[in-house]
Amino acid sequence: MSTTPTKPVSPADAVIIPHYNDLPRLERCLEALMLNDIRDTEIVVVDNNSPVSLDDLCASFPAVRFITEPEKGAAPARNRGIRETSAPRLFFIDADCVPARDWLAVGREVASRADLIGGRVNVFDETSPPRSGAEAFEAVFAFNFRRYIEVQGCSGAGNLLTRRDVFDEIGGFINGVSEDREWTMRAVAHGYSLIYEDRLQVSHPARQDWPALRAKWRRTTSEGFQLNGTSPAKRLKWAIRALAMPASAVVHIPKVLRSDKLTSSGEILRAIATLIRLRCQRMVWMLRQAAGGTI
Repeated sequence: MSTTPTKPVSPADAVIIPHYNDLPRLERCLEALMLNDIRDTEIVVVDNNSPVSLDDLCASFPAVRFITEPEKGAAPARNRGIRETSAPRLFFIDADCVPARDWLAVGREVASRADLIGGRVNVFDETSPPRSGAEAFEAVFAFNFRRYIEVQGCSGAGNLLTRRDVFDEIGGFINGVSEDREWTMRAVAHGYSLIYEDRLQVSHPARQDWPALRAKWRRTTSEGFQLNGTSPAKRLKWAIRALAMPASAVVHIPKVLRSDKLTSSGEILRAIATLIRLRCQRMVWMLRQAAGGTI
């Protein structure tokens, strides 16, 4: 007796993780993800041609699919992950993030509330106390997704939930800009809803020193200028924002003083010093951009 083959059922969820050359943190991310309920979920790591082998991780995590995207950047990696999966619901997390044990469960619970949902990103230290200035600064200021979403109308993709049909409608991430901010702003401009959900949580390590923090903000400032626009009027607006940077440092000092995340006067002083140093550095970068140069 012949039977008709059963058509494979598409999983409900896909988790897409862009990665480049950070195996210990990727392993930590996947270990935490395995503590979630991954039934009916496809998990894809999209590697940007790392110079190290991922063979050991492939063997350690048979439930995870590893694919290679030769074009560098988180944007093409995420786009490739979307193309390689079929689930209607899409979870995005970065390779250096650690999802909470209920990350997927909370996402499934709240998914119907909006078209795009960003969650909380907690900051943790990878080094022993005392905190450096960079770590103290990040403990206070890094990854304020609630503000990004509710004030700025955008979200990062280190902790983001959305649907495949949204991508089908507006297109994928764009390389060379702040791809997650640009994509979520584009989705909102198309009429899709974006909300913040505090229970949807991941954790991210703090930048450990000034060079790491400077590199992050150099990249962010470069991407921000592209989003700002490069017309004469937009450059003038950028220059005005640049000149306001030192004053913004002063305005934010009370936030450092009130923070319950810093545990000593030394950490408070180092956080304030880093805040002022970083805002002054950003002013210099932004004025160079506004004048038509590069950082």
